[in-house]
Amino acid sequence: MPKSAVLALDPVLLSAAKFDDEPQWLTDLRQSSWDKAKELALPEFAKINYRHWPLLEFAQDGQTNTNIPDDIQAETESYNFVSVGKTTVKSAIPDDLVKQGVVFCDLQTAAKKHAELLSKYLFTKAIKPDEDRLTAVNASLMDSGVFLYVPHDVSIKEPISLLQVQDSRQKTNFVNHNVIVTDDNSSVQVLQRTETIGDAENPASVAVEVISGPGSHIKFSSLDSLSEKTNAYFNRRGHLEKDSEIDWTMGVLNDGNTIADFDSDLKGTGSHAEVQTVAISTGKQTQGIDTSVTNYGKHSEGNILQRGVLLEKSALVFNGVGKIIHGAHGSKAQQENRILMLSPEARGDANPILLIDENDVIAGHAASVGRVDQKQLYYLMSRGLTKEVAQRLVILGFLGVVLTEIPIAAVRNQMIAMIERKLINGQRTE
Repeated sequence: MPKSAVLALDPVLLSAAKFDDEPQWLTDLRQSSWDKAKELALPEFAKINYRHWPLLEFAQDGQTNTNIPDDIQAETESYNFVSVGKTTVKSAIPDDLVKQGVVFCDLQTAAKKHAELLSKYLFTKAIKPDEDRLTAVNASLMDSGVFLYVPHDVSIKEPISLLQVQDSRQKTNFVNHNVIVTDDNSSVQVLQRTETIGDAENPASVAVEVISGPGSHIKFSSLDSLSEKTNAYFNRRGHLEKDSEIDWTMGVLNDGNTIADFDSDLKGTGSHAEVQTVAISTGKQTQGIDTSVTNYGKHSEGNILQRGVLLEKSALVFNGVGKIIHGAHGSKAQQENRILMLSPEARGDANPILLIDENDVIAGHAASVGRVDQKQLYYLMSRGLTKEVAQRLVILGFLGVVLTEIPIAAVRNQMIAMIERKLINGQRTE
């Protein structure tokens, strides 16, 4: 097995990741996960051979640079939470939300001040720490993240926004873990943005647990733009109870190699998940995205919509899995996976999978891998646009079915700007 696929890590890493004065249950969780990690298998991503990627080549000394760049400081006004590496730069929500019992803080503070509440949800519902090696390593070495808890019957109107920056100004670790919980009949919108500063080669491990209590509603949007020198693992999971809903909209716009696991478990009767993903691959990067919705509850519904674009010599694989468990009668599982190729040297795969173990259900899928519509391109160029600009407009139209689902205009505009940047950079090297 290649060196990068095994855990040849110094135990000093485990000590370096621990929070100051963390409770014993959290230390025990780390140690248990660490002990199991070497024996656990790596997660499977169909048609993606990532085992030689340096996803587990962590820095042994865990350096921290507390100097916050000016451009990050300038962005703090736009976010409720900002972190650079392990350092929390800002964490704030309006006072009226605090008075209503909303808990919002970094993971270290949560472990100290809200240990009982955090322990109820951390690695207990959405993600289990012993699922596979990469998950166990995240549980062992998590050193940054956010805890958000919305009490029952509380509806937060304004979105809660997170900027979480990988600090690659030196060889250091980015093992990030976020826990978002809504209690009965509450609601919230959350935006997570990840990006990189610096040019060092580092792995990234980013996990998000979203637990939606009975009758609650969560809108989760993410913009991922980690650097070309970052090999990244993303694990975003949803746990949905009776009559709850999670709307996911995710932009996977990293420049480096990426594997991502986006899962929703519809545990409760009448639960509902909508999963929309946009991904763009350029250069020689490889991205593999597994999106899964599992219907456990009766009359539950899960819909997957994924759209991707490939340029240059890149690769992108969408694996969509809709699974209906026996007993989940009256459930629905639909998915659509489409990839647009802009280069004959790129490789795209769209693999829809339905696993149905119940009769009284509705399930279906659609998949396609194709090239830019030449008629559309010709029409736009006949109106005086260059080929490059015409291509970008066609691509934005192709991705528009997902972009229009983003509920926050500012987030939508940010994602469009990131897409434009990747497309322009890719076209320059064609």
